[in-house]
Amino acid sequence: MHEERPHLDATLVGAHVTVAPLRPDDAEGLAAAAALDRSSYRYTVVPDGREGARAYVADLLEERRRAETVPFVLRRGGSVVGATRYMSLRWYFGRAYPDLVEVGGTWLSADAQRTGVNTEAKLLLLTHAFDVYGVAKVDLKTDARNERSIAAMERLGLVREGTVARAHPSLVGGEEGRLRDSALFGVTREDWPRVRARIVGLLEGRSLSDAPDAPRAAR
Repeated sequence: MHEERPHLDATLVGAHVTVAPLRPDDAEGLAAAAALDRSSYRYTVVPDGREGARAYVADLLEERRRAETVPFVLRRGGSVVGATRYMSLRWYFGRAYPDLVEVGGTWLSADAQRTGVNTEAKLLLLTHAFDVYGVAKVDLKTDARNERSIAAMERLGLVREGTVARAHPSLVGGEEGRLRDSALFGVTREDWPRVRARIVGLLEGRSLSDAPDAPRAAR
């Protein structure tokens, strides 16, 4: 018998970033964040303009209604600096919370890149997935051509599980309708203590304002 599924949203607060549930009125902040400098947005979907941001938010909220995704905005201080989400939620064992999730759809404003925001956001999302949802595994994937994203995941200690050929739609402009190769990474429950210690060490062992961070557009 399946347990009744709980409310999956949560507000995750760190020292440098807050991961907050996406709301309809976040469209304006997302549009402003995405407009600062779009030169790094190649391998992920980032809203463009106010109308684009409204459509982006509406689509994600509809996916949340169908329990297909749990979308968040990233806030630094009082400002929106990007977005991320749990996606590909999978229930296998009749539990209330999902058994596997993917972290993806992440993008940052130009002024939040290389600041530690993404590293801390990943720590918050992974901690919530393992400690609250009780997942067995968290997946992450990126376009196999996205060298920055791959290097960032390896830096966080995530396990690269391989490359799947032509398995996912390309998100690159001009490649609509084409399939891409995807580099797959994962963190299992057994991996998590090691990965958590590594990410905490990265955050504590360097200045968050000037050290290299996760890719500018990470899936």
